[in-house]
Amino acid sequence: MAVTSVRWLSVVLDFPADEFGDEVTFWRAIAGSTVSPPRGEKRQFASLEPFNGDPHLLVQRIDHGVGGVHLDLAVDDIVVSAAGAQEIGAAVVSWADDCITMTSPAGFVFCLVVWRGQSRKSRPIRWPGDTISIIDQVSIDIPSRRFDRECAFWEALTGWEVIGGSGGRPEFRHLARPEHLAVRILLQSTNSGAIAGHVDLASTHPAEEVARHEDWGAEVVAEHGDWTVMADPTGRPYCITARNPRTGELPG
Repeated sequence: MAVTSVRWLSVVLDFPADEFGDEVTFWRAIAGSTVSPPRGEKRQFASLEPFNGDPHLLVQRIDHGVGGVHLDLAVDDIVVSAAGAQEIGAAVVSWADDCITMTSPAGFVFCLVVWRGQSRKSRPIRWPGDTISIIDQVSIDIPSRRFDRECAFWEALTGWEVIGGSGGRPEFRHLARPEHLAVRILLQSTNSGAIAGHVDLASTHPAEEVARHEDWGAEVVAEHGDWTVMADPTGRPYCITARNPRTGELPG
């Protein structure tokens, strides 16, 4: 039984103040979106608004740290959900009326936020040249010694089945998301000593997608067959993958 019922799932890109403006411009461009008016006490939040559907990509300006990525889980009752998450190993970082920031057992940051009725899954963008793509996945990059425990945590928290061997590779697992959600969670075992996260795009023509991103200032870091590791203009890693933009699955 799931600890909480996730009504909506959003990816939040966290940027240091001196990177916020230019980086939002970059990510708005590659997402094919517009940017909402800023909100929050310090006007630190904005949504990357798709041309259809509800936003699943958010940006946040942070005062401290190097930035990164975290997940917002929209639920009916954040207090009840936080209590359940703590019972299975999560820890509270901060508490507000409409948002409880927590960490998973291995230290990945996520927020429980009040559900605002989001339900309309956005469609992929069709670009000139007929490439179709969407930013649709967060990869939680987990130290190998903590991989099984972290996978079990996310399965218990969401109630979504962990499916192993994504792409026939044992170091990848993913959660079977509900059909109405735009964001998929990939769980990756790594040799790193600390947990981290990055976003992935699904694209019908990855080579064309890579070239478009390079035009916006990104760089290729490495190529691995079905995916290319990129760095945005400030060095933030992300991946362009050959997955189906509508289903999230690899071909074949």
